[in-house]
Amino acid sequence: MEHRPTGLLGIEKVTLGYILFTTILIGIFWTGMNSPLTMLGIRGCVILLIAAIYGIYQFRPTKTTYFIRQVALLFLLPYWYPETYEFCRQFPNLDHIFAGIDLELFGCQPSMVFSEVLPGKIWSELFNAGYFAYFPMIFICVLLTLFGKRKYLGQTVSVILICFFFYYTIYIFLPVAGPYYYFPTIGHDAMVSGQYPELHDYFRTHIQLPPSASATDGFFKSLVSLTQESGERPTAAFPSSHVGMSTIVMLLTYRLRKGTFWIFLPLYILLCGATVYISAHYLIDSICGLISAPIFLTIAFKIYRRIDDGDARAEYLVGW
Repeated sequence: MEHRPTGLLGIEKVTLGYILFTTILIGIFWTGMNSPLTMLGIRGCVILLIAAIYGIYQFRPTKTTYFIRQVALLFLLPYWYPETYEFCRQFPNLDHIFAGIDLELFGCQPSMVFSEVLPGKIWSELFNAGYFAYFPMIFICVLLTLFGKRKYLGQTVSVILICFFFYYTIYIFLPVAGPYYYFPTIGHDAMVSGQYPELHDYFRTHIQLPPSASATDGFFKSLVSLTQESGERPTAAFPSSHVGMSTIVMLLTYRLRKGTFWIFLPLYILLCGATVYISAHYLIDSICGLISAPIFLTIAFKIYRRIDDGDARAEYLVGW
């Protein structure tokens, strides 16, 4: 029992670091934010949560309480993601630049054309199923560490969270809403003619999702629409964290259990395609998400080795 970790875990240090960083930003952008006091209050609650879980673990240091410490903070991701909008809305929108890049590189708007090339409910359901598999794939990747790979638990959750925060930091300073928001706003005629006007601070006050133009319906499309309605904001388009983080999860999964990697592979391909198919991202967003993934993962491993002295210590914990 003397080997049990007594200090903060890597994932706790990473979360506290992100809280400190964004708290400073709240102070800088205070007058332009809707609810800065609420945002600070939530950060206080997260700090209390970390302290409470830490205290429970010190009182009863078992594998169960250790696992809770390692994974609990991942469940805050659905909050941290839409919150990036509160920061990036302080800057002028840049969608006209990224829409122009897609047109220049591909001669069309792939986010508008892809669903037309593969129309119908079957294709729609396949791509939406892949898109919906995003968080389940992350969750399963973490669970794999419990089956003969427990020493990788802390490393896996920490590098996942570090990489998420890399993407969120970019979103804070790079306000790109994505084609799902941008093209309905400028209108079909402007989109077809390649005229992409600057929207300046339009999305500062317009956060509602535009109605879907797709005539198809289905189970997975309904699930994706439900999650978008609850947490989507006109932000976080470039680079695609769906592509980036799913690529990172695939790389981690390959190390943990190759059989699961091959099971994930069809969903991963559909997920990457879905980012453009459902107009959530410009194609350049998805390409840069793919390119950024191994870079961010490499940096995250280096950060983890500096802030946490290894997960093998968890092997010494006895009992659940």
